[in-house]
Amino acid sequence: MKYIVVTGGVISGIGKGITASSIGLLLKQCGYSVTAIKIDPYLNLDAGTMSPYEHGECYVLSDGGETDLDLGNYERFLGIRLTRDHNLTTGKVYQRVLADERRGAYLGKTVQVVPHVTTTIKDWICETAEIQVSPKSTNDICLVELGGTIGDIESMPFVEALRQLAFEKPSEVCFVHVSLLPLLQSGELKTKPTQHSLKELMGLGISPDFLCLRAGKPVSESLLDKLSVSCQIHKQNIIINENISHIYQVPLLFKKQGFHEKLLEKLQLLSPICDLKDWTILSSHFEKPVTQKIAIVGKYTGLSDSYLSLIRSLEYASFRENIGIVIQFVDSEDIDWGSVKEADGLVIAGGFGNRGVEGKIRCCEYARKHHIPLLGICLGLQMIAIEFARNVLGLENANSTEFDEECVPIVTDMSPYCQEIKGGTMRLGLQHIQVDNSRFYESSVTERHRHRYELNPQYYEEFEKNGLNITGKSFTEGKSENAEIIELEDHPFYVGCQFHPEYTFPNPIFEKFLTKTNQCF
Repeated sequence: MKYIVVTGGVISGIGKGITASSIGLLLKQCGYSVTAIKIDPYLNLDAGTMSPYEHGECYVLSDGGETDLDLGNYERFLGIRLTRDHNLTTGKVYQRVLADERRGAYLGKTVQVVPHVTTTIKDWICETAEIQVSPKSTNDICLVELGGTIGDIESMPFVEALRQLAFEKPSEVCFVHVSLLPLLQSGELKTKPTQHSLKELMGLGISPDFLCLRAGKPVSESLLDKLSVSCQIHKQNIIINENISHIYQVPLLFKKQGFHEKLLEKLQLLSPICDLKDWTILSSHFEKPVTQKIAIVGKYTGLSDSYLSLIRSLEYASFRENIGIVIQFVDSEDIDWGSVKEADGLVIAGGFGNRGVEGKIRCCEYARKHHIPLLGICLGLQMIAIEFARNVLGLENANSTEFDEECVPIVTDMSPYCQEIKGGTMRLGLQHIQVDNSRFYESSVTERHRHRYELNPQYYEEFEKNGLNITGKSFTEGKSENAEIIELEDHPFYVGCQFHPEYTFPNPIFEKFLTKTNQCF
């Protein structure tokens, strides 16, 4: 097994995930089987209880793991299916170490960061790297992305563990350090932050093999010479990642600089031809003129990463259907009706809590009455149902017990299979959905879930009598049926999904949604 460790300096959110994913894509297109691990040094066990404003979207895996959004990048770029063990956090590490200590695994030794915590981290990485994530029987290369920024105190045990791993496997590990060259208003790129970042990393015992520079403009040869000498990295191993119009250009940018060939040479692997023909076609699509405006209605619109998988799914669907799109965000707490009325299609995004739900309900009503294509995801399905109950069935006080515990009538309620203690009590991961008489689903599907509340079966019959058909159902332990897909009759596209189709990539429902937006306007 070969390991490529990606670290970051100067600031967080610098693009380590896209860098790692792009490297992985290049190596995959060279014929290697690639897997990936994301290390998040925070103390949380996973991303399940974190606000999207804290860390971007919570990505859900097939096994129900609630993880960092970069695992979504890995799955989409590499076409693999990861597990909850592929996201390693400080909380998970200490949970395992303390469990081992309690059962006497350390034989009376004083439990310390070195060697016990670092050994646990190394073992976790090596064990997880062997998990099969694609049809190929064995993995060749494992990408390990260290979240945060070098110098963060919470990262220290992971940095030390990675240093030890490289010492123990000198021919199997290489390091890529991603750093920022700040661009001043004067137009000058500054190297000092990168130099200090490298100094910090080298002081911790890691001398990176490659330096990947984020830069706002082309980097001069003299500046590269300066960095090569001061950072002790060969000039040919400094990769430039300039600001570009979209992420799909990054693998092409790396290939042009021969990044994959240099990595394979360092890892003592053969360097076959890297075929990016299909990826080049995909990348060129995003230069097309915009013909459709899609509005995402949500309450975390201040950070686009809160809806990253949804954005990527819409983008890929636009490529598949050859439709140029622009995605706009509409804050459900303060609806910009101009944006809603200009949109060719609306997506009602998922979420938790009562903040902004009335705005989502009003958008559902507008799309229903004006025949605007609408896709409601998770909470979005519940908004469709509540709006329909209020304005079509005449149940003006219809609501969810999530927003009003005393509401009557109850249209959505806590799933009987979720405990009434918030935190880690949701329906998570893959669920099989039986499809019947759907206009947009041709057969039964298996989709990823992340929710606590579901439609009240008491109103199924009334919904269907009035044209809101339940076309997809799941069956929990054979005891009850749960509404998974609802579709409105006599409407171009008005669909609610209790699951999250954006986590199953690529998902054809987005293509069908965009096709309808294209036909309607």
